[in-house]
Amino acid sequence: MTVEQTPEIDPRAFRNVLGQFCTGITVITTFDGEHAPIGFACQSFAALSLEPPLVLFCPTKTSRSWAAIEQAGRFCVNVLAEEQQQLCARFGSREPDKFAETTWHTSALDLPVLDDALATIECTVDSVVDGGDHYIVIGRVKALSESTASGRPLLFYRGQYTAIEPDKTVPAPWRADLEHFLTTTTLDTWL
Repeated sequence: MTVEQTPEIDPRAFRNVLGQFCTGITVITTFDGEHAPIGFACQSFAALSLEPPLVLFCPTKTSRSWAAIEQAGRFCVNVLAEEQQQLCARFGSREPDKFAETTWHTSALDLPVLDDALATIECTVDSVVDGGDHYIVIGRVKALSESTASGRPLLFYRGQYTAIEPDKTVPAPWRADLEHFLTTTTLDTWL
């Protein structure tokens, strides 16, 4: 079968199959042109590069929040905790003032930061790539922090919120090796 003969992929089947992959949920925020906070719930977020520090997220092309982020040229990724399901629903809605009844502050880099996020990553827009009905936005990390409170991330799996079960959380056996490698290896080692 050639590429031209490939059958069309049913959008519902596509969504169901990709729903087998568990994702974390973030809220991407910025200030619009009138300095009003704006943001949206986003599960298409990932770390991209350590050197330089880059992340990516994928907004829909019709997103009003993305239009504000593109204009501002910067954004904050707020990693949600498992008890923030209502906050996620609020930022995933079309509600005009998603920040109403939400505790947040303005960061030193002049970005809206959600107070109870597990972690925040403040970025400038580095580049934007076409990704079908979405954009792939690459952000250059300028500042980051993690919550001092312990908590677990809000996850999305098979079309619904889910959580990590404490009894079933097992450290990856390769993690210590990777951390050792990253802290002891320099670029000179590879050249």
